[in-house]
Amino acid sequence: MIVGQGRCIIVHPIVACDTHRRSVEEQCDEIAGLALAIHLDVVDLQALKVSHIHAGHFLGKGQRERVKALVEDLEPDVLIFNHALSPVQQRNLERVWDVKVIDRTGLILEIFGERAQTREGRLQVELAALEYQRSRLVRSWTHLERQRGGAGFMGGPGETQIEIDRRLISDRIVKLKKELEDVKRTRELGRHARERVPFPVVALVGYTNAGKSTLFNTLTGADIFAKDLLFATLDPTLRKVELPNGQTVILSDTVGFIADLPTHLIAAFRATLEQTLHADVILHVIDAARQDYQAQRMDVIEILGDLGIEYETDSRIVEVYNKVDLLSDEDREDFERDAPFELRRVLISAVSGQGIDNLLNKVAEVTARQHIEVSYDIPHADGKALSWLYEHAEMLSRDDGAEAARCQVCICAADYKKFKIRFGYEAVEGSFEDQI
Repeated sequence: MIVGQGRCIIVHPIVACDTHRRSVEEQCDEIAGLALAIHLDVVDLQALKVSHIHAGHFLGKGQRERVKALVEDLEPDVLIFNHALSPVQQRNLERVWDVKVIDRTGLILEIFGERAQTREGRLQVELAALEYQRSRLVRSWTHLERQRGGAGFMGGPGETQIEIDRRLISDRIVKLKKELEDVKRTRELGRHARERVPFPVVALVGYTNAGKSTLFNTLTGADIFAKDLLFATLDPTLRKVELPNGQTVILSDTVGFIADLPTHLIAAFRATLEQTLHADVILHVIDAARQDYQAQRMDVIEILGDLGIEYETDSRIVEVYNKVDLLSDEDREDFERDAPFELRRVLISAVSGQGIDNLLNKVAEVTARQHIEVSYDIPHADGKALSWLYEHAEMLSRDDGAEAARCQVCICAADYKKFKIRFGYEAVEGSFEDQI
C-alpha cells in the first residue's frame, strides 16, 4: 500500500481506440481527485496521446524517455498511470522510470483500503486487493524467485517461492469468499427482519462524490463521514427517516460508483450493492453542478444494469439532482423548466436544504404505490391474525374494543392479499382491491 502524504506524477494516456463520454480535462480532474483522496500531492500531470498500445511498456520509447526525464527532475514517490496496466507493463515501466508505478485499479484499491471501516468493508477490500495482487507477484516478489524446497504445506521440492506465495494468496481468497458469504447471509436475515416490520428501504446510489453522504446526513440528522473526496463512503450505513405522511423508512447509504470500475472490485462489493436490488425506493443522486453529469449518470445506469436493475422501466428510481445551489441562474432555470416533464426528477441542495421537502414527498409517493393503509376489525380471540399483522405490517394504531381490535396498518400489496386469503378478513376502511 502507498504511504500517504507523498508526491506523485500522473500520466494520463489518451488511447485512440478508447471511447470516453468525458473530455480529457474531466478525466484528468477525476484522477487528480483520486490521488488527493489518499493525500498525494500531484506535482505534475501529463496527458499523452497513444496511437497504439505497446505490449511490453504500453507507451512508446519517446514517451517513456519523456516521462523518465520528468521523474528524474521532480523525484516523485509514486507515478500514477490512469489506465489499466498488465503486470508485465507495470514491472517494465518501474524498471525504466526507477519509481513505484500504480495503475488506476491499484489507486482505487489504495483508497478502498484506507476508507473501509467495518469488518465487511475490510473483507471486501482485502479480497479485491488479493485478486489484483495474485497476477502481479512477478512484479512484487522478484526477490523470491529463487528455487526453494520444502515439504507438506510448504510445497514439494522444486516449487518456487513465488508459486508458494501465489498458492497462499489463493487459499486466503477462498477463505475470504467464505467469510463474505457468511456476511451476506447475515445481511439477508436482517433484510427479511426489516421486511417483517416492515419499513420500506430507500437506497442512495450515485457516482462517487455526488453528495450521497451529505444528503444522508441532511435527511437523518446523522453525522457520518461526508467530505469533498472521492469514495468518502465505503461501508453501508442505515438510519430511520420519517416522511411527511408519518411513515417511517430506512435510508441506506452505500459506496459510490466510478467510471471504469474494475470487474473484480464490483464483484467484491456485490454483497453490499445487492441490497439496492431489494430497496423499495432507489434515489440516484447526481451532481448537477458538474459539466459531465450526464456521463456520470450513464456510468451509474450501466453498473445498475450489471446488478440486474432495468433503469428506464424501474418505477422505484427517483433521480435526485444535487448541488443546484452551485448552478448558474441560467443552468438552474433550464433544470427547473425540464423538471415538470421529468416525473421522477427532483432538484435539491443537500447542503442548503433546498428541495428536501419535495424529495421526501416524492419518496412518500413512490412508497405509497407499494404500501397501502387499511383498517381491520380483528377479534381478540384471533391471536394468530393479530400476530400476523404485527409481524408483516406496520401497526399505525390499535383501538381495543370490547370484542375486537380496530387495527390500522400500513401493509404492502402482496401481504394485503396474503392476509385476506389466509384469514378471510375484509378491510373495514381503505379497501384497495383495485391496486392488487
